[in-house]
Amino acid sequence: MNPRYQRIVSRALCAGVYSLVVLQAEGAFSQQAVKEVSLVLTNPTDLPREHGMVTLSSDILPGISKDSVFVVYQDDLELPSQWISEPSFQGLGFVVPIINSAQSVDIRLRAFAKDAKKNYPKRTQAELSHKVGGHFENREYIGGHFVNVDSLHVPKEHTDHSWFIRYEGPGWESDLVGYRFYLDWRNGIDVFGKKVKRPVLQDVGQDGFDSYHEPAEWGMDVLKVGKTLGLGSIAVWENGQARRVDETDSLYAEITENGPVYSSVLTNYYGWNLQGGKTDIRSQISIHAGTRLSKIQLTSSAPIQNFATGLIKDPKAELFKSNSDLPFGYIATYGKQSLADDNLGIAVIFPKAELLELTEDTLSHVAVFTGEKKTLTYYILAAWEQEPGGIRSKEEFEKYLNQQLLELSYPLEVKR
Repeated sequence: MNPRYQRIVSRALCAGVYSLVVLQAEGAFSQQAVKEVSLVLTNPTDLPREHGMVTLSSDILPGISKDSVFVVYQDDLELPSQWISEPSFQGLGFVVPIINSAQSVDIRLRAFAKDAKKNYPKRTQAELSHKVGGHFENREYIGGHFVNVDSLHVPKEHTDHSWFIRYEGPGWESDLVGYRFYLDWRNGIDVFGKKVKRPVLQDVGQDGFDSYHEPAEWGMDVLKVGKTLGLGSIAVWENGQARRVDETDSLYAEITENGPVYSSVLTNYYGWNLQGGKTDIRSQISIHAGTRLSKIQLTSSAPIQNFATGLIKDPKAELFKSNSDLPFGYIATYGKQSLADDNLGIAVIFPKAELLELTEDTLSHVAVFTGEKKTLTYYILAAWEQEPGGIRSKEEFEKYLNQQLLELSYPLEVKR
């Protein structure tokens, strides 16, 4: 590493810091194992921000690795942290409970012995569960029992309602909300509304394959997806319609992180058959503690004209859009569109520089993007009124969305 550098740009993978974090230093970190590092974390906005995720890459902190044990302190308060290891990022992540407007706080990272690993309360989760011990018969899985796995090459026999994958695909959650997508030709994203702040996915669908459609102590599936884009499903805009990732050669899913403050799911869609030819799509979806936002990072092996995503159209929900000069925008709906017949807000947040148009088809409100860079990053979120201390009006939801735009546009600043 060049000892004369003045700025190092670190990826910030989680909501609240999903943009760039800038680390300024007088000199390079030591190439030896780091024993203690002091940082200053600053909120550059005039609004307080809660549960901001900070990530420090291994490039910035030489000598640290997944085997390192760092404990993070804000003054004397220990902050839960974890090592993050994904295809696009290796480093340390932690969540700061609150930073007031224009405030700076001192952060210390202290190294400990390897056997001193901490077990922090679990505020996020990602999981993938399928049956073993049975067999496929006419594309239905007969017998067997569910086990959690780290990864899955989806069998060719699998389709919708094969009874093979628990709640039909991978799930991920924070302490506020849960999500899933269908790991089959539908590939739609759905929402689990939560009435508790503890992890719940491990219990979903265990007492009956689709029991989560009924109210339970923990919450329920609150969004009807059907043939729509649901909440931010991956799609392309073709012939005046949004087309989800339907026809592929094969599918692979992997739980890349399942930690106390950050969890993520990687999915490879091989051979998505489009009008312009086949392409492979890699999707990385992540969430962190204390937020409703999930980040979706897409990479295509070939340029895609008119990458798209969007929201289900529901006559019981009002559509509204962002109106600001910030680099991020959103489309959102709010109203009694939940399957519990109460208020639910859903939104997609996107980089405006890559937006081609906001449009619609018969089923969905649609955002269409250029796809020229073979990548697209956007964010999804849902807010159900039955959450503990949840959002209960369109005005509150709009205020929350505008706060997210501000935080994405002005990420937390980290200085050494």
